[in-house]
Amino acid sequence: LKLTLFSPFCIIFCILFVLKAKAMGVTDFINLKDEKKPLLERIRKMTDGGVDYNFECTGNVDVLRDAFLCAYAGYGLTVILGIHASPSLLPIHPMDLFDGGRSIIGSVFGGLKGKSQLSHFATQCGNGVRIITTCNFLLHNEIMH
Repeated sequence: LKLTLFSPFCIIFCILFVLKAKAMGVTDFINLKDEKKPLLERIRKMTDGGVDYNFECTGNVDVLRDAFLCAYAGYGLTVILGIHASPSLLPIHPMDLFDGGRSIIGSVFGGLKGKSQLSHFATQCGNGVRIITTCNFLLHNEIMH
């Protein structure tokens, strides 16, 4: 998961995110400001060729391209969570899709189906049920007090 820092709020959020991520078992973090090598090179070295899954959250098409190329050739999956403010073309060569076997998908509402599931989810939230999920795995379900 790549998070780009643009403001003090993001830095605070990132610190909280790192603490929660560590509690959930995340073992490696990369601070882009500290990197001297290109990100793609660093991640491929850390992961022996690429990641199985990655999530792009910035909406920046250049970052999306880097995330896509960090996916393992043959089966790596990139999930787009961020949307750029003004539509831009994705700078990916078609051979990277065909030759590499990588995939890109988009996720809206974390995979929740807007027409059939959103109203049920809103009702649950209104009734005080808090659902915390990540990567479509249910982590916690509790009544808020």
